[in-house]
Amino acid sequence: MSFDVDLFVIGAGSGGVRAARMAATTGAKVAVAEEKYLGGTCVNVGCVPKKLMVYASHYQEDFNDAYGFGWTVSGFHHNWQRFIDNKNQEISRLNGIYQSLLENAGVTIYPNKAEILGAHAVKVGEQILTAEKILVCTGGYPTRPDIPGKEHVIVSDDLFYLKDRPSRIAIIGGGYIACEFASIFQGLGSETHLLYRGDQLLKAFDHGIATFVANEMEKKGVNVRYGRVVESVEKRQEGYSCLLDNGETLIVDTVFYAIGRTPNTKGLGLENAKVEHSGKGYIQVDENFQTKEPSIFALGDVIGTPELTPVALEQAMVFVDQQFGSNKKTMRYDAIPTTIFTQPNLGTCGLSEEQVKDLGLKADVYVSEFRSMKHCLSGNSERTQMKLIVDQATDQVLGVHIAGPDAGEIVQGFAVAIKAKLTKAQWDDTIGIHPTAAEELVTMRSRSYVLNSVD
Repeated sequence: MSFDVDLFVIGAGSGGVRAARMAATTGAKVAVAEEKYLGGTCVNVGCVPKKLMVYASHYQEDFNDAYGFGWTVSGFHHNWQRFIDNKNQEISRLNGIYQSLLENAGVTIYPNKAEILGAHAVKVGEQILTAEKILVCTGGYPTRPDIPGKEHVIVSDDLFYLKDRPSRIAIIGGGYIACEFASIFQGLGSETHLLYRGDQLLKAFDHGIATFVANEMEKKGVNVRYGRVVESVEKRQEGYSCLLDNGETLIVDTVFYAIGRTPNTKGLGLENAKVEHSGKGYIQVDENFQTKEPSIFALGDVIGTPELTPVALEQAMVFVDQQFGSNKKTMRYDAIPTTIFTQPNLGTCGLSEEQVKDLGLKADVYVSEFRSMKHCLSGNSERTQMKLIVDQATDQVLGVHIAGPDAGEIVQGFAVAIKAKLTKAQWDDTIGIHPTAAEELVTMRSRSYVLNSVD
């Protein structure tokens, strides 16, 4: 049977662009449909603009730290509109790069919504195309609350285009997005309230290091309220009134919800093919990203694997190799390095204490907490914490966790050691770079405590 294209990709986010481009380089005829913006969440309303906001928010602390080093910095003021304009210009530049990458690879771009009509048919705009293979890379979108006054709240897609920086902001959630933006707005000078219904921020991460980060955030001025639920939001003359479950009201200028993300599958026509969903709406695929419909595949955030841009990129490379290449690659999800861009940053790779306990492994834990050399003169009270978890039976380092400046930059390098299953003895045999914070990871000699000890 003859098809219009060999591969039709729905969604031009990180995974979709990579899959389309790399498949085209093999000689396949490829088309991609994207109804919003090239680059997806990461480039437009995720990783990239968020990291730019992280940079912007840290300057206030840098200006204050400079005094101890002899600098006099006064009269600094943040111009929100200038920052947003510059951010938008950079995003537009990246959109252009993504378009060029696709066009130069010979991929046909359809700036339209695509709907699956069957196993090999897609409607895009007013056209109907046939494809030997269809790949769904539509990602997810931020979940909105279902409460009275929900029309007054914003989510992350809205936040990047605020006309003004709020003087007072309530952030609802306890995951990495909520915590990152709490640090961002506190750093930019907003009165920041972080409300979470539970008692542990960043609960998906090692609890010890997450608690350390939460405490540092509070030291910097974020007002964290545990065990609190917003029952309704009302617009008033003085701002937005949040009614909390304890009867208290909180008046702010902006109410921002970061309570999770939902897979973007509505309107895709998946019901027209044998594509199954999980209870949470994620598309069900096998280890080859194949759905129950043999010609339809999916990857990225829409399938419920770790929702990280590098994961989607690697999945795309594996998919292309399996379908258009040598079929030698497989996807592995162990030891994925991750960073939360709070202030301070949280970087992690490998197993947490909680995971080690659940596995029943007996492990030595090494913890070091210290004040950065920089802050000996800055007067800043920020502290750094580092943790290694080591399997007693094999001496393998199972996990590394860092809370401190540039944690992501440090963890990226040590993630190679975790992936290679190096032992603590090998870490110890590595010479440190002095004076750096990272050298602490190869100089920890005194065990702090033992996990799953029978003693």
